[in-house]
Amino acid sequence: MRLLILLLCLAAAGLLYIRFSPMSEARWHTDPATAPRPASPNFYALRDGDGDGAAPILPAPPEEVATALEVLMAATPRVTRLAGDPQAGHVTYVQRSRLMGYPDAISIRLTGVEGGTRLDIVSRSRFGYGDAGVNAARVTLWVARLEAALAP
Repeated sequence: MRLLILLLCLAAAGLLYIRFSPMSEARWHTDPATAPRPASPNFYALRDGDGDGAAPILPAPPEEVATALEVLMAATPRVTRLAGDPQAGHVTYVQRSRLMGYPDAISIRLTGVEGGTRLDIVSRSRFGYGDAGVNAARVTLWVARLEAALAP
């Protein structure tokens, strides 16, 4: 019985650590255009080169995209800003899963280009080997919502 109680206490402590684990700005606030791709599949990137897709070009200037991004993040559940500023063109957010509080870091760079703004974005999980497609789904959803917000 004592062993069971000890195991339950250890499991609870582990779950609390995951839910409230701090995210280091030095480690997680990276440039999404150059962030190293890990060996694990819990990473998704839209960027030129080794991305899972090309960096999208949004049809608006960086300042407008940054404002739309700020509005989107304010309306997205369980998202906090870790570092940076959309208006400065580079920002990292943390979104935690609903049930267990697993943190994922999402770094975004906005770059003005001809015809609009290039959006380099990487989403990666802090814990675990796989992510069951969560990072890809998040990036796809966020880009679609930004495109809709910027549509004429």
